[in-house]
Amino acid sequence: MRSSPKHNLTHQLTHNLGMAIVKGDYPVGSGLPSEADLCLQYDVSRSATREAVKMLSAKGLISSRPKQGILVLPESSWNMFDTDVLSWILNSKPSLTLLKEFTQVRAAIEPEAAALAALNASDEQIAEIEKALSRMADADKGLDDPLDADIAFHTAILLASGNRFIAQLTDFIGTALRVSIRYTNRIKGVPGADVQKHADIFNTIQTRNPEQARECVSTILDEALALIDSQLDPQS
Repeated sequence: MRSSPKHNLTHQLTHNLGMAIVKGDYPVGSGLPSEADLCLQYDVSRSATREAVKMLSAKGLISSRPKQGILVLPESSWNMFDTDVLSWILNSKPSLTLLKEFTQVRAAIEPEAAALAALNASDEQIAEIEKALSRMADADKGLDDPLDADIAFHTAILLASGNRFIAQLTDFIGTALRVSIRYTNRIKGVPGADVQKHADIFNTIQTRNPEQARECVSTILDEALALIDSQLDPQS
């Protein structure tokens, strides 16, 4: 089913304004142009503009009230779990501090997700993790995309956890992994992840060993945090 032209225009305007806000084109506390001015500036209908403003409000980037206009809210109000907001930030002003905070969130969630997967994963879910691991091995030979394969592996574990809250974090974690994995691999000077370490994670899940699964995931995330810390300016 194809999106309507209005939906596409709304999505594009939301993206354009969201990126502009995140980049600081509209400083915190300042006002965006009125809906009427946005219509003229971006050549979109009033209804599409109104929908875009509603979407940005729901994401915590702006507030829109009668007589007050459209105000840009501080970053503390932004919904960092919204994949659009996260993507705009990572694509416009990624910082080591942000990547560190994201990796800390992963360290709080993914080891437990792996332990739960070792306990709860169905045969089909274990097969999906194994399929992603095979893709990672293929990527080492230039036969698949290393980033896509790595993300598929980690998100397959989240889905296999059997926890509905953790499973709903797959889009959020997948979005941020696209930047953080690329960055940490560049520091290490390698095109892709360590397939053997990921195979170790898979084996602990497949053999239903939750404690070892938790430990294996913690190990690779501790290494990622140490890598980011090594690049952070001590003065920052």
